[in-house]
Amino acid sequence: MNLWQEYKRPTSVAEAVQALASAQGPALPIAGGTDLLLDLKQGRHPPVHTLVDLTSVREMTLLEQRGDTLFIGAAVPITRIALDPLTLAHARALVEACNLIAGPQVRNTATLGGNVAHALPAADGTIALTALNAEAEVADSTGTRRIPFISLFLGPGKSAIDKTKEIIVGFHLPITNHQLPISTASCFKRIMRPQGVALPILNCAVWLARENDAIKDIRIAVGPGGSTPFRATEAESFLRGKSLTQETFNQTLDALLAQAKFRDSARRASADYRRHIVGGLFKDVLDTAFGRAESG
Repeated sequence: MNLWQEYKRPTSVAEAVQALASAQGPALPIAGGTDLLLDLKQGRHPPVHTLVDLTSVREMTLLEQRGDTLFIGAAVPITRIALDPLTLAHARALVEACNLIAGPQVRNTATLGGNVAHALPAADGTIALTALNAEAEVADSTGTRRIPFISLFLGPGKSAIDKTKEIIVGFHLPITNHQLPISTASCFKRIMRPQGVALPILNCAVWLARENDAIKDIRIAVGPGGSTPFRATEAESFLRGKSLTQETFNQTLDALLAQAKFRDSARRASADYRRHIVGGLFKDVLDTAFGRAESG
């Protein structure tokens, strides 16, 4: 049985949206397809009539600096993001997250937009983008709009994007140019099982601005710290303006643990285990980002 009846390859965002709207049956966008095609083949996704291939939409394959913003198209392959000098310079946490997604063959095909559209609260790319304060550009029949990244998510596997009518065009990451002595840096790390498919038990991303020995500003994301990508806003508020000592770290961790809602997972880890190990992971990520900021 065919997995689809029609396959369209638009060359612009407007054509892609129109292709979805004019399909004779259920339609979905596709780029890398590393999740969608497998779900269709194994019966985990309802049948579709039309697939709309986004890989020929130029706007969605761009990775470029636009003034004080880094734009990453939703159809840019994961490997390209991991290797591009712009992401290495301005989004180190995202580079580190991309290097941990699946294996090299999947990364060569899979896209950042697909990683986000799957709406998993511990997806590596998603957690990195959360800490980097990304905005998403979304297109529908009325045009395009930019929305806060977190608003893309409704719950585990539940996206706020209507994939039959809307397309994630790409992501806008702010580029902060501070004058010394303020410098910025980011970091992403995760804890995972070494055997089989290396799915994360827990992951964490931090972006911070450092002024001498104090943390001027900070964003902390942990996955899965809730049903949607989790920002540890209470921990962030406590740590801003403080020096990074063991005492302040302990109090910051207490704030994170009070706000996070870790979940039990039969395949990954219990909520109690995640609460037990998050401190070590968070400290490692925080210390690394803090040290990178010192080195410029």
